[in-house]
Amino acid sequence: MSEIRVRPEIIPTEDDAELAATASRALAAASPNGLIVRLGDRELQLPKSVTPFLVHVLTEMAQGNALTLIPTHAELTTQDAADFLGVSRPFLVSLLEAKRIPYHKVGTHRRVRFYDLDAFKKQNEAERQRTMQKLADEAQALDMGY
Repeated sequence: MSEIRVRPEIIPTEDDAELAATASRALAAASPNGLIVRLGDRELQLPKSVTPFLVHVLTEMAQGNALTLIPTHAELTTQDAADFLGVSRPFLVSLLEAKRIPYHKVGTHRRVRFYDLDAFKKQNEAERQRTMQKLADEAQALDMGY
């Protein structure tokens, strides 16, 4: 498996955002049978599953959002994994060492599969939502006024 660097991300300019908005609308209205793209004088049939993905990418760009494409099998450095989670590298390392996120070593360097990192992030978010709901329910039960 090759190591994937998360940076650089694609940051759309205003012109890019306008073009992306137009392209997104056109693709969303495209045939459900897939897309045919013209490259010069050559036509290329794209897989059906690409259409919703491209619509999503173009919609995000149209909104001015930065994008990074990471294959699920990618192996990230600890710094890139920390950046993805929005935490410090030492905090990420503590999560790895506590076995909260699977990792392996390449020589002396830790590597984290994006799939495992994304699963951790989704699980953590679901846990956070359950806790917030529990707090809101308790506040309602105690008639705290919110």
